[in-house]
Amino acid sequence: MKSFRPSPVAATLLVLAKAPIAGLAKTRLTPPLSPHEAAQVAAVSLLDTLESMSRSPVAHHIVAFTGELAEAECADEVARALTDFEVIAQRGASFGERLANAHADAARYGLPVLQIGMDTPQIGPEVLTWAARELVLRGDALLGPADDGGWWALGLPAPQAARTLVDVPMSTDRTGELTRDAMQCCDLRVRALPHYNDVDTFADALQVARASGGRFAHLIQQLHNALLAHR
Repeated sequence: MKSFRPSPVAATLLVLAKAPIAGLAKTRLTPPLSPHEAAQVAAVSLLDTLESMSRSPVAHHIVAFTGELAEAECADEVARALTDFEVIAQRGASFGERLANAHADAARYGLPVLQIGMDTPQIGPEVLTWAARELVLRGDALLGPADDGGWWALGLPAPQAARTLVDVPMSTDRTGELTRDAMQCCDLRVRALPHYNDVDTFADALQVARASGGRFAHLIQQLHNALLAHR
């Protein structure tokens, strides 16, 4: 007897990612980490995120990527992981422009788009699949608040509202609030997803590691033990 497999959720899962290059990735982790170690943290966070995405049964999986992968930490492992995804180039000067353009590119399949970042490796495929299904069933925008006032996920039923992200200040303690306001100005009802912390500082990394498993939790434990040993 053939096993039953449910149809994939009729949505596109999108992640914005950049090459985890020492000196360019996760710079707020230095100190206490070295630039090389901070880039390793970024790499394993991306790898865990990609694994959760690949295990989420949605119709399309897209990575909007920037940076020279050949110069990155864990370059070979990241390159292998990316073969399971449709990879597109990020376009735009500011982060807001790159967000807006990535949503427009991902929406070419005519499906709602759930976009996440690479800084929440604790979020597994169950949460991503549930959020994608909510986006499809309800037709509202979805916003996943982060502890620092930003957001870890944005779900849009159509890409037009993403253009307003160009004018939203990013990486501030009001980014989430202002993003919600921008979506509401586009006549979208905005529903909140669960609250999660993302990784900006080493204290964040320790907290996220306690809530996750996989490569990220293992590396953070190693780095934390090494820091304690050198005190």
